[in-house]
Amino acid sequence: MLLDIIKNNIRYGLLPIFRSSKNGIRTSPNISQYYSNLKSRYGNNIDTCNIAQLLAPSIIDLSKTFYCHLGVNVPDHAMTFRSLCNLLQDSVTPFVVSVHAKECNEMLISYLKSFFTLVCQATLTIRIIDLLQKCTQVSPKRKENLAKNDLPVVVIFKDFEAFNSQVLQDFILICSRYTQELPFVFIFGIATSPSAIQHRLPHSVSSLLCIEVFHSLSCTQHLASVFDKLILNSQFPFKLSSRVIQVLVGIFLYHDFSVQNFVKGLQFSMLEHFNSQPLSVLCCQKHEALLSAKILSKQNVERIRHLPSFMRYVETQEPQEQVRLLTNDEHVKEVCQKLLKNLHTYHKNYYPILQCLHSLTSSLPKFPLGKHIRELHVSCIEKNLWETEEYDSALQLLRILAKDELVAALRSCAEILKSANTKRMQNVLQQLEDFLGRLEALQGKSDSVSKMEYQRTDLFQLQKTLLEKESRRTKRMNPFEVLRSQVIDFIDSLVREYLTPAEFQPLNEVCYYSSSGVLRQRLNVTPRTSIQAALTHPFYYLKNESLKTNTGTISSAAPDLCIVYKLHLECGRLINLYDWLEAYVTVMSAAEDQDTNSEECGKFDSLKHARFIQAVSEMEFLGFVKSTKQKTDHVARLTWGGC
Repeated sequence: MLLDIIKNNIRYGLLPIFRSSKNGIRTSPNISQYYSNLKSRYGNNIDTCNIAQLLAPSIIDLSKTFYCHLGVNVPDHAMTFRSLCNLLQDSVTPFVVSVHAKECNEMLISYLKSFFTLVCQATLTIRIIDLLQKCTQVSPKRKENLAKNDLPVVVIFKDFEAFNSQVLQDFILICSRYTQELPFVFIFGIATSPSAIQHRLPHSVSSLLCIEVFHSLSCTQHLASVFDKLILNSQFPFKLSSRVIQVLVGIFLYHDFSVQNFVKGLQFSMLEHFNSQPLSVLCCQKHEALLSAKILSKQNVERIRHLPSFMRYVETQEPQEQVRLLTNDEHVKEVCQKLLKNLHTYHKNYYPILQCLHSLTSSLPKFPLGKHIRELHVSCIEKNLWETEEYDSALQLLRILAKDELVAALRSCAEILKSANTKRMQNVLQQLEDFLGRLEALQGKSDSVSKMEYQRTDLFQLQKTLLEKESRRTKRMNPFEVLRSQVIDFIDSLVREYLTPAEFQPLNEVCYYSSSGVLRQRLNVTPRTSIQAALTHPFYYLKNESLKTNTGTISSAAPDLCIVYKLHLECGRLINLYDWLEAYVTVMSAAEDQDTNSEECGKFDSLKHARFIQAVSEMEFLGFVKSTKQKTDHVARLTWGGC
């Protein structure tokens, strides 16, 4: 479900090219008029239009080519083109082919792959048309669309820069000869810039193209849509703590820029929360949570009593109430239902006020509370926002807003609060509309400036007069300044009332996942650290009691690789292979219960020698040692600071 939400919010940028094999460049009047309508409707942001809206009205008579400029650091290319194929097949044409550069090194391979794929799809379409003609439940318009003979053939080149330029030229020229019989539509995926077209195609081909560039949305915009629809939504009961959000956003911003991986991290957090928290049975919709609270088992009631937030709640109650909460299970269930209602009400009031505060402060200079709403959300659930210096600086900037800016900000807040369905938010909306009416009713009246009467006076008297005028001027405020101060004080009171940290809410552990360390260990793993931990402590991986050792000792029952690894930690930059072998044989002799004072101890046979060579080879394969030209009987150590 989460991946479907992400796919449905992706928009694809397009670049159309219209060509004719006989008359050079010519553009259909219908297509030109359609693009004019698009520009008049969307302005310069035609890239927000859906690809189906661009293709559907212009598939009649000319072949076209579209360039999708997705950017370099976009690891979700495969998902993007997969969604694009599904979208085209559902809304434009069933004849869609997607090719990759590594599969089309030669012209024949590329042509045959496209041809046979289209033949299979055409056969399937013919069967579908036959079935539709027999079916009476399908609308006539759908039958007519499928039965048309002028449906285009869409060929998608996922990585345009990686294709052989000669393959592209031949393929385009061959297809251009059949545009009158079979309309073609090409979609080129570009990662760098549209100038790659001139580098890949010669002038004889590129001169036939009419280019217009469209860009896809940035990854951060897609991330913002994920936050709006999943995380900052009261209808979604599962929540993330501030540290977990910081881990997921940090991986997204500093590692991969992948929205798909971010959603997978969110899914893993959800699975880990429901697996590790027994009280997660209460993390559901309000009605279901109240029903589950009524039938809590005795063990779950005890778990509720041990929750830190519930313990803080018990400490704030009267002594008699504390005794009932600690001894009466039925009373705990009743109180649990009440607290769950309060928790759901808290979320319904929290998110509208959060969006209003972000709407007010997102346009302030230097973004004191953050440029994105996720930054403001992390600050609110982590600590008291009104106790921070950033919040004080934001209020100071809000207190000097102009009248038009303040009215526009309050109107955006009113639009946000209209979607809230709680009584408290409706009361807040009424007060906000009252402030708007009073602001709009104010008439800009300039204060009359009294003229200073010139009279002869000394320096002391002049200084005294100026100070008196300054004190009177600072204390005197015009009606707009008084009303603006009241509005900012009202916003401040809303923040202090509704944007309290989530950890102060009783039973917040039921909905909030806070194991950021586990999440970082699973999603942002370091292979070297994991390998070193496995070689140093093989017991935790093999679950063998004989492998348990004290710190600084080597178990003779450990695998050869673990023994060789621990021995190499005691060496310097260069390791003598013979000394390393003798130390290994000494440890293995202890495993065979040989007397350390006997002559046989320390001697090695061919089997031990072979096992040592294999272990050293594995160490070299893992990157811990390498051969060196300084000394042929030595190896160089490559890693330091192991576990």
